[in-house]
Amino acid sequence: MTWAKDWVRSSPGTHIWLLVIGITSLVIAAASEGLGQFLVHRTSSNIHELNEHPLPSLLISGFWIERPESFLLYAVMFELLHANVERWTGTARWLLTVGGAHIAATLASQELVLLAIEGHRLPRSMTHVVDIGVSYGLAAAAGVLTYRLRPPWRYGYLAGVLVFFGIPLLTGATFTDFGHAIALVMGFAAWPLTPAAAGEPPPKDGTGPADRAAGPPPEQRPESPQER
Repeated sequence: MTWAKDWVRSSPGTHIWLLVIGITSLVIAAASEGLGQFLVHRTSSNIHELNEHPLPSLLISGFWIERPESFLLYAVMFELLHANVERWTGTARWLLTVGGAHIAATLASQELVLLAIEGHRLPRSMTHVVDIGVSYGLAAAAGVLTYRLRPPWRYGYLAGVLVFFGIPLLTGATFTDFGHAIALVMGFAAWPLTPAAAGEPPPKDGTGPADRAAGPPPEQRPESPQER
């Protein structure tokens, strides 16, 4: 299981985030229906909560998912997207990219909701719409990951990402679809933060700056009292 420990150590932010989501999902699953609804509304980054508690709602909404049964799917997506981007760019740049995209996409999508309410295209009850989840960060990570792949795989992956996020946007888009598009574009715009921007080619063996920062392989590390 050494490989699993090394994988987690090389992407600590991803796995801490995933752990918190696992805990909050258990809370939702164990709660009564009324309490569950209260929690998802109270932790949403909707217009009402942004007006009342702007910073907490922006941050806390990224640690909850509405359907706990979707946790395993999100876990797979975190490993495929977030973990690979964090290992490649390093934790600080990964967090700056996905955190910034989550905040920007949330604010922009809720501004669209507000404009639609003021234009009488949406009911005023949408100020309390449930708006929680981790998908904006995943969309940003999907954008960044484009630069990690080598041609021709990069082009096929890019086409798939554009189709995945583009079809909902062109066929009756919701505010969430607009948020995904904004987050994806921010992921693409994070090119200057990637090793590829500095002229470093995508690694052939799947390792990157984050891996090297983690230190030498286990057999080269000096023995410590905690690990034998």
